[in-house]
Amino acid sequence: MALKQKLLFLCSASPSLESSIGSWAIYDGTGAENHTTGDSDAPPYTSVLHAMRDGWRVIQVPQLLPPQPGYELSTSYMKFEYVLEKLEEAQ
Repeated sequence: MALKQKLLFLCSASPSLESSIGSWAIYDGTGAENHTTGDSDAPPYTSVLHAMRDGWRVIQVPQLLPPQPGYELSTSYMKFEYVLEKLEEAQ
């Protein structure tokens, strides 16, 4: 058995690890599951902290940058995106 990586992208409502999840994506390197965009109505976890308690390791946290003057109310990229990984055995 070899260890394969699974990635979980969670975008939360704020930088808090306990904040609610607004969007997510899962990529399964084990091949056991196939996920696509919009394949579920509810996120797999209620927060980043909830995912961590289930064994996911945080490998990237969002940079907390202040908005540029004049752009305080505009939207663009997902500001509070966390990348998590889990290593699982696969054949």
